[in-house]
Amino acid sequence: MSALDVRMVELEPMRVASFWGFGPNPEEKAWEKLLAWARPRGLLDDPGQHRLFGFNNPNPSKGSPNYGYEVWIELDAGAEPEGAERILGFDGGLYAVTRCVVPKGDFEVIGATWKKLVAWREDSQYRCGTHQWLEESVPLDLPDTEFVLDLYLPIAE
Repeated sequence: MSALDVRMVELEPMRVASFWGFGPNPEEKAWEKLLAWARPRGLLDDPGQHRLFGFNNPNPSKGSPNYGYEVWIELDAGAEPEGAERILGFDGGLYAVTRCVVPKGDFEVIGATWKKLVAWREDSQYRCGTHQWLEESVPLDLPDTEFVLDLYLPIAE
């Protein structure tokens, strides 16, 4: 197994607008809802200002093509957004984070990178945290790349 570049990150608490999809490709459904809501509000104009996170909810079940995916967009302090599916408070927490560059058409690299990150944690001094696993969308446009994610594995000391 190749060496994994892992950094420790303490995510601060934040308020988020949450959007959800369910089915064989729930990521697309959830992202479509978020984009349709966030674009007209200008929340995507500055990619570094409103961070974007996603995660399985619920996880895939063996034998079923259906599962859920939830996406969050970080909100400004004091923002009172209208029309979002849900507004949530996230408590934050300590994470082991690694970058996952997804080549065009090769979505399997995401699961493989998660497995490497979990194996890294199992060989480290950290325990598994109980807070939410996250995938942060990184605003990088690289050649021959679908997208870039930072994978956030919850950890505890």
